[in-house]
Amino acid sequence: MSRDSVRYGRVPKRSRERSTEETSRVTTSGDADQSADAETKQLAVYDVILTVSQAHHGNCGYTEEHTRNLIRKPIVLPPASPEDSEEASSTAESMEMERCWLWQQFAANITPSVQRVVEFAKRVPGFCDLGQDDQLILIKVGFLEIWMCHVARLTSETTLMFEDGTTVTREQLELMYDAEFVASVMEFANSFNALALNDTEIGLFSGVVLLTADRPGITDIKTIEHHQDKLIEALKVQVNRNHANEPQIFSNLLIKLPELRNLGAKHSAHLDWFRMNWQKLILPPLFAEIFDIPKSEDDLQ
Repeated sequence: MSRDSVRYGRVPKRSRERSTEETSRVTTSGDADQSADAETKQLAVYDVILTVSQAHHGNCGYTEEHTRNLIRKPIVLPPASPEDSEEASSTAESMEMERCWLWQQFAANITPSVQRVVEFAKRVPGFCDLGQDDQLILIKVGFLEIWMCHVARLTSETTLMFEDGTTVTREQLELMYDAEFVASVMEFANSFNALALNDTEIGLFSGVVLLTADRPGITDIKTIEHHQDKLIEALKVQVNRNHANEPQIFSNLLIKLPELRNLGAKHSAHLDWFRMNWQKLILPPLFAEIFDIPKSEDDLQ
């Protein structure tokens, strides 16, 4: 008995040929379907990349284009008035007055980025599908982490520069926070800059940071994880395409997520000083709101 007889039994030759053709047609059709599915998924990924890239370029003051020709404007303490000199009867009091003044400058310069991040978030795929409470938590907790990714480009071992060129020194930052926290911020900026990401990649990474599902108080965890997974996939495609000779870049980038989380937690702890000293400060309302700093009207309620 021939091998074909074993394969087809007693099926006439013409029927066997027809069966082979149909099998081939089904296989080809299946391959075409798989190819179409793959193409659809690829187009969806590129759509996410384009959407987030446009959102980032349209709502970030720290892009390469915006920061190319910045002129440094150092923050210089104003000369003390006679009243201030009388009030600051000790070195400790003088330092506290300086700290308050620096915090007010810092708050005024970071506040424009708060509104920019809010507008960016609205354009991140999936964000507006979430409930308002979850949206608010993601922005409030994620803002500082996202901003640190943006300002890293303008951060060195000795200074941090805002989007308009306003520059604070390491010593001024240490007076506001402490030496350990400032060292951590500058170390993060240095290692983040070493990845040599372009603006689209920073935008996608910012979206991944934004859609972190395990923030305290979040309710719709699965939906946020679903949308973050799409952003991570888009980020992976973009990074691997732009850094084809450096396959470790993507994994090194994901390692930055827990680093940012740690910096955000440390920053939140520093804000306790604000909450004890808010009456000494004049802060932009949006800054006070994003960081849950009390305001005078809160005190009256």
